[in-house]
Amino acid sequence: MDTHATQLSTIAVFCKSAELGSFTAAAHAMGLTPAAVSRGVGRLEDRLGIKLFRRTTRSMSLTDDGRMYFEQCRAAIAQIDDAEKNITGQQTEPRGLLRISAPSTYAHYRLLPRLTDFKSRYPLIELDINISNRNIDFVDDGYDVAIRLGTPPDSRLIARKLEDARVGVYATPAYLKRHGTPASVTDLKDKRAHTLLPFVLPSTGKPLPWIFMQDGQQIELVPSSTVQVSEGPIGCVLLARSSMGLVQTFSWIVDSYNDEFVEVLKPFAGCTRPFYLLYPQNRHLSVKVRALVDFLTQTDSRSTTYTK
Repeated sequence: MDTHATQLSTIAVFCKSAELGSFTAAAHAMGLTPAAVSRGVGRLEDRLGIKLFRRTTRSMSLTDDGRMYFEQCRAAIAQIDDAEKNITGQQTEPRGLLRISAPSTYAHYRLLPRLTDFKSRYPLIELDINISNRNIDFVDDGYDVAIRLGTPPDSRLIARKLEDARVGVYATPAYLKRHGTPASVTDLKDKRAHTLLPFVLPSTGKPLPWIFMQDGQQIELVPSSTVQVSEGPIGCVLLARSSMGLVQTFSWIVDSYNDEFVEVLKPFAGCTRPFYLLYPQNRHLSVKVRALVDFLTQTDSRSTTYTK
């Protein structure tokens, strides 16, 4: 067997071990023995002069070098696989498992309603949708794409903006009848007058600042309250719907409640928060990922590369 073929085979063994997190599982998937997989990874580590895995009697995980090597090797293998399918005519349309991570608000009100059309257009794609507000690791967690609010996390990712979502401050008529309507941002600082319903960011453990436009400039207010919600920002909306307090949220969430809410502080409205579609910075996207990216962003969307 020639050297290049041997190297490719060893890299494939390493990638399968990293993907499944186990030499035994990789051996079973590839029809090898665990010892053969271990020897193959060992030879690869010797050739590279680095440790790819941290191994104990109970667990196995990628090192930082191993994670970077896996990301690049997995992309290369996917590119070779797609090239073979394209050249033999096997990949006439997108197919296979597509794993998506999205935050709860965007998933429930924007993404999920659109996926029916996407699935009808690409029936051979299988969807695995994770709805979570935590950041993910594309390599460790195995996702193809993620949707996130705000500036993308500090890693090598392609970011395609999906939209600038308008936010406003809302309350029910019953709440405003009891507490009055705030006339300025300053009114929100008086806890005796108003109850704010902030969402605590899982990444920082601090409330998401409320944003406003004042004299042409965006200003922030860190909401202080005796009530706060973590993990699920929709909980803030539901509390506001029960007339507990004021909430700042996206207009397309409030629109779904058929005039149950009243927008307040309109002279200070006009701010937006950006949502991005993120995926690893690979030179070649699989056909299934490209299908979703094009479907969600349209052909005229701009992309930005964020690097460490």
